[in-house]
Amino acid sequence: MPHARTTPRVAVLGAGSWGTALAALACAQAPTMVWARNSATAQEISSLRRNEHYLPDIALPDALQATDDLAQAMAFALADDSAPALIILGVPVRGLAQTCQDLSRHLPAQRRHPVLLVWTCKGFQHETGLLPHQIARQNLPSHAWLGCAVLSGPSFALEVAKGLPVALTLACEPPGMAHVALDVLHGTQARLYTSGDTIGVEVGGALKNIMAIACGIADALGLGHNARAALITRGLAEMQRLGVALGGQADTFAGLAGLGDLVLTATGELSRNRQVGLAVGAGQSLDSILATGITAEGVRCASAALAMGQAHHVDLPITEAVCQILFHHLPPRQAVHALLTREAKQEGR
Repeated sequence: MPHARTTPRVAVLGAGSWGTALAALACAQAPTMVWARNSATAQEISSLRRNEHYLPDIALPDALQATDDLAQAMAFALADDSAPALIILGVPVRGLAQTCQDLSRHLPAQRRHPVLLVWTCKGFQHETGLLPHQIARQNLPSHAWLGCAVLSGPSFALEVAKGLPVALTLACEPPGMAHVALDVLHGTQARLYTSGDTIGVEVGGALKNIMAIACGIADALGLGHNARAALITRGLAEMQRLGVALGGQADTFAGLAGLGDLVLTATGELSRNRQVGLAVGAGQSLDSILATGITAEGVRCASAALAMGQAHHVDLPITEAVCQILFHHLPPRQAVHALLTREAKQEGR
């Protein structure tokens, strides 16, 4: 008979909407603690079973533990050396490097069972153009028992927190450590598919936010369903071109982390990037939109993605149009006209 695997212990670092939702999902199958940078948030989760700022009106499981002490969260996950540990990094790209540096100070020199770090952020590092796996590689120690993975796909945190079904892609290195995440996240309300294409999964997650801004702008201008379908389709081609140029696999973009996430983010009413596009298309300035506190990773990612395309001689017309609108005050209707009047070309290129 096959040997039964020991249930991993879980720490989720970051108590935003997605981190909290994943923590709630994980604690259905494994001991789980979520770390919140804000002590009031940790106390609210512990005592009231709520995270009112990020997931208002969602009752969190009684089994979910919370802390504002990173050392305590890491000690919780690593407490049992006879069990694997899953550490989920629910922080944005801009905070990934520092979080990796901070948690690395709490990793042991040796361990019998694997530790898998899984990040959920999407985008490029603004200053360097690095993808999340490159940022992690720069800021984490190298241990044979330490694996790294990206979790992506069409997912609104609120729906996951409500217990609604979701399907996600997990790209893991080394592939043999994927079971640490699967044992915790797969099989209740979530279905996970594994992938060997970290680059493709990350590029899909980054660029789909830019395309969602474009679709929001088009919808605000009243350009119709035809225009939205065209933007989604040509946006997917744009994502694939850049992803392949950076070393990703073309097929990845037909899956959950490509087309799936693009459709959700470009059309779903819970999409923050789509909301930014709608506001821009309605005539609001980017500064006034961001001043409301909305976090839309596509805004931060757009200029970095365009620079990566230029560096690799990849044509990214939708991304360029979004950058012109957001950062150079090009009227949205002029940007649409520029896209429509580009030279005719064969589809697939």
